[in-house]
Amino acid sequence: MNIIKNIKNSAIKVLQTEAEAVQNLANNIDGDFESCVTGILNSNGRVVITGVGKSAIVATKIVATLNSTGTPALFMHAADAIHGDLGMIQKEDFVICISKSGNTPEIKVLVPMLKRMGSKLVALVSNTDSYLADHADFVLNATIKAEACPLNLAPTTSTTAHMAMGDALAVCLLEARGFSSDDFAKYHPGGSLGKQLYLTVDDLVVKESVPMVKETADLKEVILEISGKRLGATAVLNEAQNLVGIVTDGDLRRMLEKGGDLGQVKAKDIMTKNPKTIEHKEYAIRALNKMKEHNITQLVVMKKESLLGFIHIHDLMKEGIV
Repeated sequence: MNIIKNIKNSAIKVLQTEAEAVQNLANNIDGDFESCVTGILNSNGRVVITGVGKSAIVATKIVATLNSTGTPALFMHAADAIHGDLGMIQKEDFVICISKSGNTPEIKVLVPMLKRMGSKLVALVSNTDSYLADHADFVLNATIKAEACPLNLAPTTSTTAHMAMGDALAVCLLEARGFSSDDFAKYHPGGSLGKQLYLTVDDLVVKESVPMVKETADLKEVILEISGKRLGATAVLNEAQNLVGIVTDGDLRRMLEKGGDLGQVKAKDIMTKNPKTIEHKEYAIRALNKMKEHNITQLVVMKKESLLGFIHIHDLMKEGIV
């Protein structure tokens, strides 16, 4: 029991330490941060991010975030930079060096070379009194009180702080560029996230053999239409071919439970009036959200005032959206 308690306490302490550090970063958003964002926006170059050790891993994550949100970015390992990779850097680029101490040997060798190339140098550091910070054009201050590691050695809080500062930078650039969900979809065409951003209802709607009956249809016709089209429901139209309701298999069960003279039942007697609909141009994810909101499994798809078909939750599941 004591071991389990110690595990829980240690985990909570780590999370609290890192959460406090990230919260404190808000106090470090200053003129340098703002100038860095505007400088990148006005630059014709790219963002090149570099570091060594854990900082290099953080750098690759920030590069990925920038690229996916409209800011061209490259990763360059600081150790490889001095062995030929400096050739990827152009004068117009912004180079962000990530380092907790700002005094690592690789960084000290790299900084003078970057300065001679004329690129803007950004220091993302946890030590503003460092070689890197002193020589940078902009300093992103990610100072922390201590690592979450009880020895205060393993990079834990510092890497979390650096990553959070990188996220802040990426989101500021995203908002300043007016980057939209449509833009985001262009960079994320794969996986469920991509499908949520580009698949529309029109891509999934069942347009052929759409179940529909007139509001005067008898019970037998309604049942045959529902079972024959295998969508679990049928649209109900009036004489002008306008949608006036929907009959689901649930409506049929509830009618049978009530009893009565089934021979006299018409579609209009058991239909749900004003059924939930969605326009065919809407994103498929919005169809899913509407189904969840109303606790239903299908929507009637409309093209303005005309019935186009049905979209069922199973259609969304097959595409991996659910």
